[in-house]
Amino acid sequence: MRRVLGSVRARATLAATLVVAIALVAAGTAVLLSLRSSLSGEASTRADRSAREIATVLTLAKSYDQLSLDDDERPVQVVDDSHRLVAASEDLERISGTGLADVKPRAASSAPAAGRDDDDDDQEPDDDKAADDKAADDKAADGEALDPGEVDAETTFSNGSATIDGDEGDYRFARVRVGVENKGTLTVYAGAPLATEQSAVSTAQTVMLIGFPLLLAVVALVTWVVTRRALRPVEGIRREMAAITASEDLARRVPEPETHDEVARLARTTNETLAALETSVERQRRFVADASHELRSPIASLRTQLEVGVAHPELLDVGGAVEDTVRLQELAADLLLLARLDAGERPPGARFDLAAFVREEVSQRAGDRFAVTVDAVPADVTGSRGHLARVLGNLLNNAQRHTRSSVSVTVRSDGEQAVLAVADDGKGVPATERERIFERFVRLDEARNRDDGGAGLGLAIARDVAVRHGGSLTVREAPAGGALFELRLPLDQVR
Repeated sequence: MRRVLGSVRARATLAATLVVAIALVAAGTAVLLSLRSSLSGEASTRADRSAREIATVLTLAKSYDQLSLDDDERPVQVVDDSHRLVAASEDLERISGTGLADVKPRAASSAPAAGRDDDDDDQEPDDDKAADDKAADDKAADGEALDPGEVDAETTFSNGSATIDGDEGDYRFARVRVGVENKGTLTVYAGAPLATEQSAVSTAQTVMLIGFPLLLAVVALVTWVVTRRALRPVEGIRREMAAITASEDLARRVPEPETHDEVARLARTTNETLAALETSVERQRRFVADASHELRSPIASLRTQLEVGVAHPELLDVGGAVEDTVRLQELAADLLLLARLDAGERPPGARFDLAAFVREEVSQRAGDRFAVTVDAVPADVTGSRGHLARVLGNLLNNAQRHTRSSVSVTVRSDGEQAVLAVADDGKGVPATERERIFERFVRLDEARNRDDGGAGLGLAIARDVAVRHGGSLTVREAPAGGALFELRLPLDQVR
């Protein structure tokens, strides 16, 4: 279970489902609020229209009995400026939300007779004095009195409930003030039912409660299936890599999907890594085999000479033994340096003049068959003097073995690089062999005699050292027809 929940498929499915769930909740809430607001606005419009219709009738009617308030779906209250109920719906049994709970008028609903004092008609009983005080306060809060026939342009709304002929429901009430002749300023409360709004909102909620979980289930299932198909090539890559690890067969490759997505690029990169690893391992194997072969010859020769010397001291070739020992020592030093370079060792950095360095190294050479001419201009570089001395020595030794009459060394600047060139006038290097000679233990046919050449590591070491110094080592044809080796190093331009 933990393995399944920890998989990419499970996390992707969970994330997608969670995101969709949040989006659905947000969208559903917005829809419900919008629906509620829209239906509430419609109810407000209906309530306002009803209140203004009644207000218009009040401006024309002579008595409250002339009002038609027998609508079973429209609770109505008409309140005078003393906050007294003067008219209401006929079957109104209970009401809340209008500020007045009365459902039956408390006084005669007819208009006063001609010549009769209005104060007598509106006289309150003495035991309602407290109610009169409250009505006076409410009257003061209602605003200025309106002229007869004037309907207030402002409508206020409130929510409440009412019971009409035994049917209870929620309503949206509109409050409209109107000025009526001989009656003062009256307030009309008219309600519009909210049953439609509540039914629509309830239906929408039910649909969402049922539909959202089903939709989330579909999203989770689709995401699970799509993710499985998308990750199937990755699983194939994993299985093949596991098989390669178990078999140690670096010649195998992972399957590459016929797509152009990230998985295909991952497969191609994996195969490129496997190819590079195979090349490296194969190179290492050849290196070990060649090193063993090269070491076997001087060791066997030295052992033979020593054994002969032990049995017949007068036959001991001391010079040959010393020569084999020196060659063995040089080979061991070359192998050690290559191992350190392969391990990524960075050469110690020291700033020096390459021209002066070349002159110093050439002046210390002894035993060369041909003189070495130097033509050098100052060029400051940074690197290991010991490693670069090894490179120069290898290049000069190679030139001495193949030249006919002369070896020249030049140092110059070329843009942001210092160029050290070693040229001879020998037969040169064929174009097809110019990269191969930098491989380890490679000797061209004419240089296979170990007495004339080395083990085939000198040029390989020289190129590796050049690369470690941020430079390069190449060979091309010299002006005199021989080989021209060019070592390029970054110039140290800090003064």
